[in-house]
Amino acid sequence: MTGKVPSFSPGSTVSSALPGYVALCLALQVHRLESAQFTVTGPDHPVTASVGGEAVLPCHLSPRMSAENMEVRWFRSQFSPSVHLYRDGQDQYGEQMPEYRERTELLKDNITNGRVSLRIRNIRLSDDGPYVCFFQSGDSYENAVLELQVEGLGSAPVISVEGHQDGGIRVVCRSAGWYPEPKAQWRDLQGQILPSASEKISPEANGLFQAEIAIVLTEESNQKVSCSVRTPRLNQERESAISIAELFFPRVSPWMVALGVILALLAVLIPLASYCFWRQHRAKDKLQAELRWRRAQIYSVDVTLDPDTANPWLVLSEDRKRVRLRDRRQDLPDNPERFDPFPCVLGAEGFAGGRHYWEVEVGDKTEWDLGVCRESVSRKGELTHKDYWRLKLRDVEYSACTSPTTPLPVSVRPSRVGIFLDYEAGEVSFYNVTDRSHLFTFIGTFSGKLRPYFYPGLNAGGTNAAPLIICPVPAQDGGNLCP
Repeated sequence: MTGKVPSFSPGSTVSSALPGYVALCLALQVHRLESAQFTVTGPDHPVTASVGGEAVLPCHLSPRMSAENMEVRWFRSQFSPSVHLYRDGQDQYGEQMPEYRERTELLKDNITNGRVSLRIRNIRLSDDGPYVCFFQSGDSYENAVLELQVEGLGSAPVISVEGHQDGGIRVVCRSAGWYPEPKAQWRDLQGQILPSASEKISPEANGLFQAEIAIVLTEESNQKVSCSVRTPRLNQERESAISIAELFFPRVSPWMVALGVILALLAVLIPLASYCFWRQHRAKDKLQAELRWRRAQIYSVDVTLDPDTANPWLVLSEDRKRVRLRDRRQDLPDNPERFDPFPCVLGAEGFAGGRHYWEVEVGDKTEWDLGVCRESVSRKGELTHKDYWRLKLRDVEYSACTSPTTPLPVSVRPSRVGIFLDYEAGEVSFYNVTDRSHLFTFIGTFSGKLRPYFYPGLNAGGTNAAPLIICPVPAQDGGNLCP
């Protein structure tokens, strides 16, 4: 007998992975009793991988048979979307989880013998945990559960001398970039473990861990020691050593020792403190920018284009969500609302208060303007900065249309831009949806109705075929596809 493939709730999440996996495996085991054509086997031990590296999860059929015409599905706490799906003789990416896009590969060299492996590249901390390898042929199916353990092999320990303590010299060892929590210890020349004065393992902003362990060396103690930090899963470690010279333990002039310690301490701490401050400040700014963007998405609105304002050189889609330059001018009525000669168009919606957010796909275009303007602006003649709050791209230079123009440093080229209008606060903010960073915020005082503003410009290569596209909001991880 064969059974139906069980269904799983799309509401399952990674945070509730353990109960989900228990229910999943129980459901599959019940139906497995009805299917006896083949079994699926994975490794009997966890597969380990390092952050940023790759992992290969093996799976095979028994007895040996070809899986070329089977469905081979890898998934986690829910059946769909999948981590990777092979069906109808080829890989299927339509229902793949966004966080695995362009990171998975099904190794099919031995698929005719029923052996397949899933390669996951650029390993992340979120990849840690169970995976289900599922084979289906007709109404018969089987599965196996595998465990992936993610490791982060941290930096080489940095040892520094940090002054006197309890009649000796305090020496501190630091290392960062570990996962899961590492173990740190001091050893002498013979490899014997030495007692530490203090030990602290703390998480970093990126989810990895940093270790800090200190020891107090006296004149009577072994003055050459090593600091080792290791990860318990892979049992790999990094080690550094230091030798404290006798001049750090003077019998006559402790002030000279103190001066030497202070100078050495300053030489190490000043650049280290500068780097840590810069890194912490950068991480804090990035997190705050993403939080502001997430809050802005709450106020998403449905924006469409107003054909009565469109310049004759522009063509709008039927759903009024796309606009692009065309090769020749259209014969359109020269009404007062229409922009001429500048090829731009306004949104049909006007805002006289409240908060409003929308996103525009710009792709790889080399020229565009986006923002808002007063509904009362003159539609004829050249544009000015007055009554417009807009960002623009020309070739590779991004700038805010202030007076004078403000150049914008952009590290990641945005393929989608978010615009947030807070009317009462007098702010128009722009966000790079691609890397969730803040681009620029105009601050002023608004009166009257404001309307979204679009200038499609040219594409890469100087063509004008690709449009600006108003996209749905919010954008999930990986981004929503525009219509």
